[in-house]
Amino acid sequence: MNKDVVILGIESSCDETAAGIVNGCGDMLANRLLTQVDEHKMYGGVVPEIAARAHLDTMDHLIEKAMQDAGLGFDNLSAVAATCGPGLVGGVMIGMMSGKAIAASQNIPFIGINHLEAHALTPRLTDDADFPFLLLLISGMNTQLLVVEGVGKYKCLGKTIDDAIGECFDKSGRLMDLGYPAGPFIQKYASLCPDPAAARELYPLPTPMKGRKELDFSFSGLKTAVRNHVQNAGESLNKEALCASLQQTMVDVVVERTSKAIKFFTKTYPAGKAFVISGGVAANQPIRGALLKLAEENKLDFYAPPLNLCGDNGVMIAWAGVERYHLNLLDSLDMPARPRWPLEDL
Repeated sequence: MNKDVVILGIESSCDETAAGIVNGCGDMLANRLLTQVDEHKMYGGVVPEIAARAHLDTMDHLIEKAMQDAGLGFDNLSAVAATCGPGLVGGVMIGMMSGKAIAASQNIPFIGINHLEAHALTPRLTDDADFPFLLLLISGMNTQLLVVEGVGKYKCLGKTIDDAIGECFDKSGRLMDLGYPAGPFIQKYASLCPDPAAARELYPLPTPMKGRKELDFSFSGLKTAVRNHVQNAGESLNKEALCASLQQTMVDVVVERTSKAIKFFTKTYPAGKAFVISGGVAANQPIRGALLKLAEENKLDFYAPPLNLCGDNGVMIAWAGVERYHLNLLDSLDMPARPRWPLEDL
């Protein structure tokens, strides 16, 4: 690793505008982020057109602040990395074109980053996780179990066949009128429930895909069950109890699916010693704690990013850029934005 390598990372795939700067040794020199929660709160979810306009209004200012935080000029950069997908294409294009403009003006390389790969590689920045490792990627738009064999080398073991886990949290929270984003509210309400076992009896929920040998996930039926409880209970709804039931069911689903993936991983990749979780839902403490216990039971090292790097951020884009820069995996300025971009396609 080379400390003289300095990468600017730009993220704009959804509702976070972010710019981060990392050097080749993994030192985080800047980490600027602007959230759009207030813009989307009244809609209960992200509105693509509003998100794109917000990125456009704030991107230049945010990059300027990140450069000031790092005490650098653009001529100090080795390359610029920007998310090119997957995501909301309007927002992706704003960050991508900003990165391309800086790269072109400075005559330095541009690195187009797959947003999912940036999440996948974050534990190598924070914990120096070695390849290969088993990854559970859980966020608002993604739920996947993958073996990470190397930079750009991914084997998908299972993924959601409908809603992502974060999407299920948000839609369930909207049904209960908890606020947006709903994940932290559900965790908070669940923690206030005095009797979680009684809550599950009061509001029983299905455990989708339980017992199935394939490693895919499904959350749409769980969301529908929450909706039915809300409608049936009416004004007598006990939000703390329903959140507790939902929270524990989510834990059960993730642990059951992941335990099967661990058995496959340890048998197929005997050199693999680590289990990693990443993505915004990796900040959920009950899920995080249950997966730590599962890793310990299977004698695997457990890695999860610090809470401030679980969600979308510019540092993870910059670090993915560092990893690709060292392997000379650079991109041309005509690289397109890709609203869909599976990791297997890398």
